[in-house]
Amino acid sequence: MDFEMMKIVVGVVAGLLLLIALKFLIELPLKIIWNSLIGGAILYLVNLTGLVAVKITFIHALIVGVFGVPGLILLLIYLNFIK
Repeated sequence: MDFEMMKIVVGVVAGLLLLIALKFLIELPLKIIWNSLIGGAILYLVNLTGLVAVKITFIHALIVGVFGVPGLILLLIYLNFIK
């Protein structure tokens, strides 16, 4: 391989690595926002039952969105019995 071809290969590999890094930088905040929206919706549905009252905040929604049902149960225990 001559020097010009090596520059092209290095440039393509660097570009692909940059695209992969950019994908992760964009994907993570969108995933956090999406999980928070789902968590907020779940908290809203729990509040509709009337059995427990949970204030819907970003942190509470994030906990439920990331950890799912176990996060919801632990949040309910914490807010109603420990706090």
